[in-house]
Amino acid sequence: MAYYSSKGKSNDDLIDQLSNKDIIKSQAVIAAMKKVDRADFSPSDPYDDCPQRIGYGATISAPHMHAHALDELKDKLKPGCSALDVGSGSGYLVACMAYMVGDKGTVVGIEHIKELYDLGKKNINKSHSHLLIGQKKKKKDSSKDNDDNKDKDNDNDNDCDDPVVTLVKGDGRKGYLPKAPYDCIHVGAAAQPDVPDVLAAQLKKGGKMVIPVEIKDNYSGTKQVFRMYNKSNDEKETVTWKDIMGVRYVPLTDEQSQRRGKK
Repeated sequence: MAYYSSKGKSNDDLIDQLSNKDIIKSQAVIAAMKKVDRADFSPSDPYDDCPQRIGYGATISAPHMHAHALDELKDKLKPGCSALDVGSGSGYLVACMAYMVGDKGTVVGIEHIKELYDLGKKNINKSHSHLLIGQKKKKKDSSKDNDDNKDKDNDNDNDCDDPVVTLVKGDGRKGYLPKAPYDCIHVGAAAQPDVPDVLAAQLKKGGKMVIPVEIKDNYSGTKQVFRMYNKSNDEKETVTWKDIMGVRYVPLTDEQSQRRGKK
């Protein structure tokens, strides 16, 4: 798939260009992408519409691909929803998703390269550290409590809800069962054909997943397609898919294979 040749003067300018070209159609996606400055996540040329290498054979995807992914999943990234980002890398898309699902939502980013896991956490902490820290739980009205209960409330002042964002080091090809099921799943690298079945099993009824998949091609041997999976909202939980467009992503591999690549 060809790039859209956008080159922003700033983060807002980049997002405006993507919106003007109808790559982003949702106001919720525009708002989230404007809150998350790519300069915090891309080591160079953050406002160019092309992927940038972040080390260990990984990239931060091109802005238009992040826009497509968020736009395709927008109805499953509403406030209170839960999402999984496989191959979270720089942490950029995790942060965008977090602003869409809001304080009551959950976003899990899973990355199997420790150095990239650390990079994602570092990048999010630059301007969005609150996403990684749980909010204090609301205390009950102490006016109705006796002195003993007031003391107990004071003892629990440090109790916090779970943070919106949870970053995990692990093999994303297996998903992340402790927080499953998810309203939506995004995969940021090209998977082999058996991987989507494993991940789709961790979708809620009515859930969606976008994932680049490497498939056989009669002409070139293999090709990659950006594929949307949908799980039905009934007891059968039937999973169907459709191809959205051709793409070119780095491969979704095991940790050892990825580490053998150049940094």
